[in-house]
Amino acid sequence: MQRLLVTGAHGQVARALTAQAQGHFELHALDRARLDITDAAETEAALRNYRPDCVVNAAAYTAVDKAEQDQAAAYAVNRDGAAHLATACARIGARLIHLSTDFVFDGGTNVPYRPDAETAPLSVYGASKWAGELVVRRIASEVTVVRTSWVYGPGGSNFVRTMLHLLQQRAQLSVVADQFGSPTHTHTLARFLLHLVRHAQGAGQTLHWADAGAATWYDFAQMARLIALRRWPERFWGEIVPTDTAGYPTPAKRPRFSVLDTRDATRLTGLQPAGWSVMLERSLMTDDASYWLSS
Repeated sequence: MQRLLVTGAHGQVARALTAQAQGHFELHALDRARLDITDAAETEAALRNYRPDCVVNAAAYTAVDKAEQDQAAAYAVNRDGAAHLATACARIGARLIHLSTDFVFDGGTNVPYRPDAETAPLSVYGASKWAGELVVRRIASEVTVVRTSWVYGPGGSNFVRTMLHLLQQRAQLSVVADQFGSPTHTHTLARFLLHLVRHAQGAGQTLHWADAGAATWYDFAQMARLIALRRWPERFWGEIVPTDTAGYPTPAKRPRFSVLDTRDATRLTGLQPAGWSVMLERSLMTDDASYWLSS
């Protein structure tokens, strides 16, 4: 049985990985209290102790707007922590699957981004994730970089949960309707990542994985609202109105278009991305209501 170590155990991606990996791997899912990847010595000691065959790095600084004022913290996790993991993996001969983001692109296109497309991050968050990609590729030959986008799912905070909470509190909510991406459920992302682990695929490659189709943040929120109305008709749900980026300024700039081209990943694994709206409906209609409805 393969030994798998997952970082960032309390995050939504790691939770999905843990749920799907149980019984199929010798699994060690470590939160920051048990493995702080910003500490090089602690990272090396943990990997020497657990001796994983593969590490999935799901630990990340993901507070996009906060990163603009907290650059050191973002780079400490997204670049330096990634470097510490890559170094430790190289020393014990473990493979590393490192998660990255669509925010490494500037959004100045209307065509889905291929893995070899030119990067030009607009934010500190995106730049720190791009720096992490560069450093892990330089250190470890057995690394796979997986970029994904607009991730949500049970566990942790995410856009869908935030929207559902606000819609129960406000009569009207403005959501940006001129930024395009692909919402991606943690279940389908975890399935893809574990396929790479199980079949030892993707070493030395950069791959894109996201649920199929494109949406704006407004589309995403509106679909979540419509599904919530069906499942919880007794609750109050406010209205959603579209706005543009200029009408909703944020500290960090977002790419206008960051849809990812996943064809290389499909050819490699044989897996087909699920439609983003299909996965959203499945999640909101079947997952624990207490999670989606709590703040």
